[in-house]
Amino acid sequence: MRYVLREKLISIGEDFTITDDRGHPVFIVDQKLLHIRDELHVLDMQGKELAKIQRKLISLRPVYEIWRDGRQLAVVRRAFIRILRDKFDVDVPGPDDLEIQGDFINHNYAFTRHGQTVANVTKAWISLTDTYGVDIQDGEDDVLILACAVVIERVNDMDEDHAKVDK
Repeated sequence: MRYVLREKLISIGEDFTITDDRGHPVFIVDQKLLHIRDELHVLDMQGKELAKIQRKLISLRPVYEIWRDGRQLAVVRRAFIRILRDKFDVDVPGPDDLEIQGDFINHNYAFTRHGQTVANVTKAWISLTDTYGVDIQDGEDDVLILACAVVIERVNDMDEDHAKVDK
């Protein structure tokens, strides 16, 4: 399935609308502004929560937890050692962990499980707002992969903000 994430042009809460490849809205990613920890919610179009994304407060590197129905679905961690390429690990219960590698600066990366690609993310460069295409293989957990893509964009945004402050 192909999804498109579009960050709203003017948005206090940095909400995203996720559409299918025909432009029909499928999900909304809603940032909760008044929470102590960085928290986002993936909702269906009727407002039902499908997943909650929370940043762990005490961690040397960006670590996010993804929750569904009160149970932890996955933990997304940026790898400590990033010599040649950036990498994220997605720890899910059981043997189905994911690895995410690629060119995060240019927003082109792949999700793999046991060496097999299960999803790809690419950024559209000609757009008024940040727009990302997410291609997910049939049979995968679309909400989990979309939540992970949101986490990666969140971490990239934080890196860009820190780079601006350091200048």
